[in-house]
This record gives sequence, structure tokens and C-alpha cells, in this order.
Amino acid sequence: MTNLLLKLFVKNYKNTEDPTVRRSYGTLSGVSGIILNILLFSIKLVAGIISGAISVIADAFNNLSDAGSSVVTLIGFKLASKKSDAKHPFGHGRIEYVSGLIVSFIIIMVGVELLKSSVEKIISPEPVTFGVLPILILVVSIAVKLFMSLFNRKLGRLINSSVLKAVSIDSISDVFATSAVLLGLFAAHFLGFNPDGYIGVLVAGFIMFSGVKAANETLSPLLGAPPDPEFVEKIKSCVLAHDDIIGVHDLIIHDYGPDRQMISLHAEVPDTLSIVDIHDTIDLIEMELQTKFGCSCTIHMDPIAANDEFAKALKKQVKEKLCAIDERLGFHDFRYVKRATHTNLIFDVEAPFDVAMSDDELTAQIKSAVHDIDESFFAVVMIDRGEN
Repeated sequence: MTNLLLKLFVKNYKNTEDPTVRRSYGTLSGVSGIILNILLFSIKLVAGIISGAISVIADAFNNLSDAGSSVVTLIGFKLASKKSDAKHPFGHGRIEYVSGLIVSFIIIMVGVELLKSSVEKIISPEPVTFGVLPILILVVSIAVKLFMSLFNRKLGRLINSSVLKAVSIDSISDVFATSAVLLGLFAAHFLGFNPDGYIGVLVAGFIMFSGVKAANETLSPLLGAPPDPEFVEKIKSCVLAHDDIIGVHDLIIHDYGPDRQMISLHAEVPDTLSIVDIHDTIDLIEMELQTKFGCSCTIHMDPIAANDEFAKALKKQVKEKLCAIDERLGFHDFRYVKRATHTNLIFDVEAPFDVAMSDDELTAQIKSAVHDIDESFFAVVMIDRGEN
């Protein structure tokens, strides 16, 4: 069904790297969400009035809020697709994340209001009428919401959208919530116990939980989440595929919204190459990354003494010492400066965030370890914290 809808309403739907196609995905999700949620709100409201169940009526208004969320999604994708301008030189892509955050807050507020109504229902319970029509409406609602969850999850995966993933999470929480309401109606009819208010509290819990989870999903890229490891490896492989590049480090990906990323990295190159030749290679790599991944890229060149046997031997010894401290430690930008009385070994140390030692403690251990190699060796190090 999802593929059929994409074929019908999204031109060139397989080209998900195209910003126009991405916006069409968001439009399809938003419009379908508005139509289906308004329909569900209408029929559930009728079912709630007929049965007199506050949980059913609350569930109906939850669908109305979902329609509002779909409107936010629709607007968010449209604004996010705007081109760069003088005030926003990196584009408007992060609006998509902001719209996802707004959707999350709407979900949480609906949960809070439902919680209040449900507690009131527990304090002052009212009889619930069991009927075939309300039951049938709730069953249809569960089926529709399950489809919407799977639909938005697939769209979100295809274009890597945190907003659509949040909408999918909201829909699956509605499946559980409506299922709980349905069970409550059966319990009231067959067991003689009216759990309507308690079911409402349970539904409210589901809704608020899904809202918080969706908020975390959309807030993370706004705060600066680490890049996708698979994407990082693709970039490194692309750079290292060129013979003139020995190594890559200090790779940073700046996220200004989906398909609006900037890359900066350090490329290690042999110090025997002419600066003109290596500059040519760097330009070629930058253009290649732009073409392949749609990312602007800035590359800093680090000359390495590739044919210096003394440097190679020193690097091997330093590596052994770092592994002895913590096997996850790495290093780059290694060079040495010989003086009359001592030799400085200068390098940057790559340390994961979860290494327990502070930077000062780690630096002290590294300096001591390097001094153990030879009393005339002194380490000049800088700690680079990053992902493991």
C-alpha cells in the first residue's frame, strides 16, 4: 500500500536524496494524517457519545490532536525546504526538527489533559453503555492507526526523517491506547466492573510516554547528536580511496537539517608531495564528497613524514604505550622535534568520552609512559574526546 501511494503521489519517489522528493514525502504523510485523523475523531466522538465512555471521547480528541500534529508536519517540511538566504546561510533544514519537537509537545499536552479527565472519572464514575457500533468503530480505528504507524515508519526510514519517525511512534501508541479502551468496554459489560477512568489513566500514560520518546528523537539532532557511524565510514572510505591520502582524523559533521550537512576533516598526506599536487587532490576530494553526499566539505592537510624510519619506530612504541593505558586510545598528527638535550614527541590523542580519566590525568599518564621509552623523550599532547 505504501509503495502504491508513493507511486501515485510522489514523482521520482525512489530518488530520496532530492530535496523536492523529500518534501513530497512529508506532504504525503501530513495530508494523509490530517484526513485519517479527522475521520477517526469524528467516528470515535460518535462512539464515545453513544457509549458514554470518557476513555473513548478522550481517545477521539487524541486523534484530533494528531490531525494538528499532521498540520505541523506539513508546514515543517514546507518551511524546511526553503533555500538559503542572507539571514540563514545554511538553509532552513532544522525547522523539520523543530516541527517534530512541536508535535511531541502536542502529544504530551493531550496526555496531561486526558490524565486530568480520567482522574475525575475515577472520583465520579458514570455508567458505560456497551454497543456493537462503538466496538466496531474502535476496531476500525486500531487497524487504521496500525497502518499509519507502519506507513510513517517506512517513509521516515526512506528519507531518514525524525519527524515522521515521531509520528509513527505516536500512531503505535494510539494502537495500544485504543486497544486498552476497547478492553475497558468489554470489562465493563462482562465483568460488571467499570474501569473507564483507570483505562483513561493508562491511555494517558501511553500518550505522554510516546510524547517524551518522540521529543528525545527530535531534540537530539538540535543539541548535536553524533553522526551516523555508517555515514562516517562512507566519508572516510571515499577520502582514503585516493592514493595521496595516508589517513583521516578530526572528522566533524555539522548538521543543519536533513540533506544540509557540512563536513570538515584533516587528511594526512606525505610531506614529499608538492603543495600544488596535493592541493589538486584535496579539491578533487571535496568536489567528490559534494557530488556523492550533497555535503559541503573543508579539508585541512596534515603533512606526514611517511619515509622517516625513526618516526615509524617511535609511533609504534607510542601506540604500545597508549594501548597499555587504554586499548581504545588512538593518536594522530605525530611528529618529533630533536633538541640538543631532549626530543619532544608531539601528537593528539583520540580518547572516547567514556574513558573515566580526566584530560589532565590522561595527559599525565601519557607523558610518564613516553618518558619511560627514553628519558630524553617528552610528550606534548592534546586530548581529543570523541565517540568510541
